[in-house]
Amino acid sequence: MGENMSKKLKLVSGTETEMEERAFVNPYPDWDQGAFTAGTAGADSDAREPFDENGKMSDGFQKKVQNKIKDLLQQMEEGLKTADPHDFSAYTGWTGIALLYLQLYRMSKEPSHLQRALDYVKRTLRNLNGRRVTFLCGDAGPLAVGAVVHHKLKNEAESQECLTKLLQLQRVVISSESDLPDELLYGRAGYLYALLYVNSEIGPETVPESTIAEVVDTILESGKNMSKEEKKAERCPLLYEWHRKQYVGAAHGLAGIYYTLMQPGAKVNQEVLTELVRPSIDYVRHKKFRSGNYPSSLSNESDRLVHWCHGAPGVIHMLLQAYRLFKEEKYLKDAVECGEVTWQRGLLRKGYGICHGTAGNGYSFLSLYRQTQEKKYLYRACKFAEWCLDYGTHGCRIPDRPYSLFEGMAGAIHYLSDLLKPETSRFPAFDL
Repeated sequence: MGENMSKKLKLVSGTETEMEERAFVNPYPDWDQGAFTAGTAGADSDAREPFDENGKMSDGFQKKVQNKIKDLLQQMEEGLKTADPHDFSAYTGWTGIALLYLQLYRMSKEPSHLQRALDYVKRTLRNLNGRRVTFLCGDAGPLAVGAVVHHKLKNEAESQECLTKLLQLQRVVISSESDLPDELLYGRAGYLYALLYVNSEIGPETVPESTIAEVVDTILESGKNMSKEEKKAERCPLLYEWHRKQYVGAAHGLAGIYYTLMQPGAKVNQEVLTELVRPSIDYVRHKKFRSGNYPSSLSNESDRLVHWCHGAPGVIHMLLQAYRLFKEEKYLKDAVECGEVTWQRGLLRKGYGICHGTAGNGYSFLSLYRQTQEKKYLYRACKFAEWCLDYGTHGCRIPDRPYSLFEGMAGAIHYLSDLLKPETSRFPAFDL
């Protein structure tokens, strides 16, 4: 590096150099409403791309996305031939691939996709080890997905067998002897998600309300206890930690736990939501950086990470759910700020995945679009998809599990497929 260049870099603020290390500079022009209001004759079609003159996603762009999905699916299938045969998780293993095929089936109703989901979930059900209980990293994921796939194929006996095993895990989750954390990846919220997922896919009361209530109560008690221990009961009535850190984000932190507790299927009563969950969310909101991003943990002062797992792209889901529940504009305002940070700093060098990659960040815009119906957010989601259409050409880091749902290619395919029907888009293993 030349001397002048290194001097220049020193002059740039820490945040900017940090950003360049973690993210690419966003090369896309931002949404231009004028491209549509100027009338179709004089409007610049490049400024409208990827929309047509009616403000709908253009046929040409949709075709590009569909072709890329086919192309990436082929690459993924080829790559999976040498994947770790023992990783059955939804996060980086076979269950995640089954979830992708369930998603493709949901979009296309193509029976072969459902069959592929079954093939992958059968592998996982032979590999359960009982070590973990969550949807993303434990036995609950394969069992919940197995129950759903078998149900869709009308294999009711097999579906019921998966359900029975899923419900047997509940004892460990609510046990007072258990040192289980509460977060999404390895903890109780991750088991709760599995129960809610089954009910949303198969039907309410598939998992009895009382079973869900016991898990919810255990999570609430755990949060209240930690809050008292840390002397934060008034400011943050529900406090959680993982590995001795009070993480903020969706994967290991408060945002993921509060988001799961706010799901309608969790049936947390309104008083608890108002008295315990809402002030806790407000406590997290006050930790926001001036940029609109959020710290990775309550004690962290560094504005570095813009991922679903840590930072604004995960916190945004909590804020939008709080807005839906409590109808207060401040939550939507903060969610919009998360969207701005993600647009500026969300094309990640870490790759294209959904946990800490560009596709996961793209889901921020799909969620904002679903909530507000503002075209700007659909446009931004399309631009992040455009980035994924050039998969592998940007010189990103190659993840350990390059074809998996949360780290790799399967997640980008999931995002591209959701983009084609944005009104029904759902961040996998997180949104219901």
